[in-house]
Amino acid sequence: MNKKTSKKNSQVKEIWRRFKKSKTAMLGLVLLVFILLIAIFADLIVPYQEAITQDPANRLQGPSAEHWFGTDEIGRDLFARIVHGSRYSLLIGISTSIFALLIGGLLGAAAGYYGKTVDNVIMRLVDVVMTVPPILLSLAVVAALGANLRNLLIAITISCVPSMVRMVRSVVLTVIDNDYIEAARSYGGSDLRIILKYVIPNALGPIIVTTTMNVSSMILSASGLSFLGMGVQPPAPEWGALLSDARQYMFNAPYLLYIPGIFIVLAALCFNLAGDGLRDALDPKLKD
Repeated sequence: MNKKTSKKNSQVKEIWRRFKKSKTAMLGLVLLVFILLIAIFADLIVPYQEAITQDPANRLQGPSAEHWFGTDEIGRDLFARIVHGSRYSLLIGISTSIFALLIGGLLGAAAGYYGKTVDNVIMRLVDVVMTVPPILLSLAVVAALGANLRNLLIAITISCVPSMVRMVRSVVLTVIDNDYIEAARSYGGSDLRIILKYVIPNALGPIIVTTTMNVSSMILSASGLSFLGMGVQPPAPEWGALLSDARQYMFNAPYLLYIPGIFIVLAALCFNLAGDGLRDALDPKLKD
């Protein structure tokens, strides 16, 4: 093992050691692993067919040994719908955060690194987009393109890109002022090489933390749009759609409202707690 690999391993171990010191961060990580395992092994936990099979004779049955979370208004098993709904929520949250990172990261890095005209053009476009609240922007995009999963992903990604551009730009601006960037330029390094080899690696910490914490916001946004009927369409068991279906039964079958809501909160909470812990672990000012 060479010295470079050994140094990276020691850095990872140090970050993990500091991450473990936070009880809330470890709680978030445990919850995150739990929800990820549910999504990955959903088909083994309960067949998808049970999430869409209607049984009107057993409609609105409360939690029991046969139906752990009860049944909905047309007799579908709520436990099966919650389990398989985790795939939709995590898919939307993680994929939109990654897409926003790729698009916003590219634009933010270009704005921060090149400055001047490039910076002005990109940031003025971002300012224009940010005049519209993210949820209204997402609603407008979905209304224009149509309500389905693909368009929901596009809408939420677009609403997240401006804030990602601003964050990446601010991080890049702090990195390019360092002496090693000037040294790389003086040795004739190309802009692409400098960005890939020096700028991005030294800006990864804040970018990873922001992307992780954005997942919770994306899950909440997707649930909100589905709740309004502008997201994932029935019979897909997305958590926000389950809340929407439960509105008219909130008094005589409140479990239909509480259970999906609890899972939405847990999914958002675990990413926030893990992101907070990761931020503290990556902050060099917190080193012992």
